[in-house]
Amino acid sequence: MKTEISKLILESHACISEHVCRRLYDRLIKTKYRCLLFVSAQARISCVRVKYLFLTWLTVLVGSWVIYVQYSTYSELCRGHQCKNAICDKYKRGIIDGSACVGLCDKETLYMGRFTVTVGARATQRSPVFDTPTRGTSVEKFREMVHNHLKSKLGEQANLASLVTQILSVADGNRDGRVSLPEARSMWALLQMDEVLLGLLLQDRGHTPRLLGFCGDLYMTERVHYGPLYGLPLPWPLSSWLPTGVQRTVDQWFTPSWPRKAKISMGLLELVEDIFHGTYGSFLICDLNAAIFGYTDHYELRLLNNKAVISEEQFRERMKTLKCQTDSDCAYGADCLSSCDAAERRCKEEPLKPNLAKACGVLKDYLLRGAPSGLREELERQLYACMALRGSAQMNMEHSLILNNLKALLWRQISHTKDS
Repeated sequence: MKTEISKLILESHACISEHVCRRLYDRLIKTKYRCLLFVSAQARISCVRVKYLFLTWLTVLVGSWVIYVQYSTYSELCRGHQCKNAICDKYKRGIIDGSACVGLCDKETLYMGRFTVTVGARATQRSPVFDTPTRGTSVEKFREMVHNHLKSKLGEQANLASLVTQILSVADGNRDGRVSLPEARSMWALLQMDEVLLGLLLQDRGHTPRLLGFCGDLYMTERVHYGPLYGLPLPWPLSSWLPTGVQRTVDQWFTPSWPRKAKISMGLLELVEDIFHGTYGSFLICDLNAAIFGYTDHYELRLLNNKAVISEEQFRERMKTLKCQTDSDCAYGADCLSSCDAAERRCKEEPLKPNLAKACGVLKDYLLRGAPSGLREELERQLYACMALRGSAQMNMEHSLILNNLKALLWRQISHTKDS
């Protein structure tokens, strides 16, 4: 096409008569018009091709997500039935007992809908042996066992005795004023799971889903309607395709209004405050991200994955046993890090980053998007100051100051609204 146009242009320059020049000019115009039509058609085909490629990618994306959700729901349901059968068999044989056993196994008023994968895995991969405490163990002996177990998990605490009394009260599932051997075995099995122990510690503060009942090592909690804190829980293959920047932007689309986000954020700050030098010692959140949090219909924060939290005592004991070459060797989970003593080649016990700094990192994009214009600059400044916190023996005052300033700033914005 281009060769033909070039030839015509050369001929038009060499023409010797007006008639011949007009004919050549007409041919040149028609050829150019055909060229434009050809280019336009090519562009149209390219646009159609891109459109179909995009629609195909979108169909695969949505279809994969639907298949993933359906499969995971079916898998959870199957594991739930297997777990129920194993637990009810032990209950009917008098090995275990608990506040939920009658409804689960006798009356069948409890229905297995959504099921926690961890508990299901415990029931299907290895059946727990409910042989502790043994027959003939007195209540006082069991009380001592629980006390020693809590001491190993939490360290020496002044009020462990009151926590033991609270746990024995929960163990009395039928509320007859005494703890039977099957009830004691169930509670002992539950206490071996750190997430259950943490739930009991934080239950009065409302940070974790309320424990509704148990039977053996199967336990039920209140349903938290909204989770994670923001974004859609996409399956791994789909989330790996999306660029990080795009995923962070999309995540922020699925959030409540800003005043409600501020109320939820207040809940996270209060959780951090309660587990920092709390009633039963200090705790560290070792995998702090939006996925481990949810919120209720009243926009109250709930910690959904208690396994991400460990006591500072456990962290220090773990660091004592680790040898290291670099700081990267001194890690517990994704977020609980310490530094390496190059001379001793051992990890130091002091955590590098407090929970508050990690929480502010999670809240930064969440709170800054949609924040009132008069608040945004001050909020951003305080969040970055919070994220810069580091662990040290002298940080207690700075930690408390930044925490209180953030809570006061958010409270001033929502105290006059219905969300308060």
